[in-house]
Amino acid sequence: MKKTRVGALVAIAAGSALVLAGCSGSSSASGGDDSVTVDMWAGSADDTAALKAQLDVAKKQNPDLKIDLRTSPWNDFFTKLTTNMASGNMACVTGMNSGMLSSYTAAFQPLTAADLTTAGLTEDDFAPGTLEILKNKGTLYALPFDVSTMVTYYNADMLKAAGADTPSVGWTFDDFERIAQQATTGGKYGFGIGMGDFQWQALPIAKSGTQPASQDGALQLTNPEFEKAATWYAQLVTDKKVAAPVASASDTGWGENQFTSENAAMAVDGTWNAVGYLTNDAGFEAGLAPLPTGAHGNTSLILGSGFGIAKSCKNKEAALKVLGSLLSKDAQDYIASSGRSYPARAESQPLYFDSIDPKYRDQVKQVFEAAFTDTQGQYVTDNWSKVGTYIQPQLVSVYNGQASMTDVLSKAQQQFGE
Repeated sequence: MKKTRVGALVAIAAGSALVLAGCSGSSSASGGDDSVTVDMWAGSADDTAALKAQLDVAKKQNPDLKIDLRTSPWNDFFTKLTTNMASGNMACVTGMNSGMLSSYTAAFQPLTAADLTTAGLTEDDFAPGTLEILKNKGTLYALPFDVSTMVTYYNADMLKAAGADTPSVGWTFDDFERIAQQATTGGKYGFGIGMGDFQWQALPIAKSGTQPASQDGALQLTNPEFEKAATWYAQLVTDKKVAAPVASASDTGWGENQFTSENAAMAVDGTWNAVGYLTNDAGFEAGLAPLPTGAHGNTSLILGSGFGIAKSCKNKEAALKVLGSLLSKDAQDYIASSGRSYPARAESQPLYFDSIDPKYRDQVKQVFEAAFTDTQGQYVTDNWSKVGTYIQPQLVSVYNGQASMTDVLSKAQQQFGE
């Protein structure tokens, strides 16, 4: 999954976490009596500026604490996090993503109701279902600052030129196939096939109503319903030919790039990119719709990122106060009002829509409300990042007809399932 903003998601990075629970060491990052370090990924100067704005809220609310910010790009963040855990240099308040949590749970302090009270928060502060994104097997390890889900983006100009229909709330998978076929013309394709974990899994999950892992953390890639839907997804390239095959395993953002370069009329991506796609640099008229509805509804996952407290933190109470400030109404209102991402705090969410260009505001609000209606928390296995790292490069062979989705899923199940 490609990340363009703080709090959004990207494809699960290669490599697994070397989690060294109970490691020792000392550093200011672990927090002294009055110091708390916040560690979060930031890919641009704008990302860093946004984080500093949120830290300013925390500093204002906690004048007795010394609060520092440490950042690194997404592609480096988890590698450095692993190193920091090993050296005892993990920041007291550390960022975490819902898709990566399972590899790092041993490094985070489970959060209790008493912890939320210390942070000045309650579960009711958060929109329904949002706390699920940073739980693992029912245990809460972090609190979310933003939430997202997967939707379908479309190029209205390409659809109009092709005489194709337009996706809308309540559309079905039959509608999806028809529109993709209508828009595949003149050397262009109706759909950009996904390579990122969530980009390729979103439609199979929605179509089957089944996640590739069970709620208790068991890998179920060969669940017949999921396997059938995943095979259908690959056939959009191999049989239905409404999507172009992927050139290289390194093209992790293939479908999204096909869309933004106007080679594909539709693509599936996260809500975090709504503003970027609607106001795209190419200048085409864009729109969005929820995932299509199938026999099981239009099941989608609720995703997001947040902050947790390191187990090695020496001043947990101070860290919780900073955590509470980073998720306070003031900080969440900033995230929402800037349009950077859809906040997890319920009372701040309406401000996000106010930040959207009035030309798109009603559509975005309508689609977000529909897309978040049937979301489920993401279920993952303990070795989830390894599963993604194994499958992703093999999707190239699947989309080129050189391997079957069934074989790839079966081999992944044999290697990583219990």
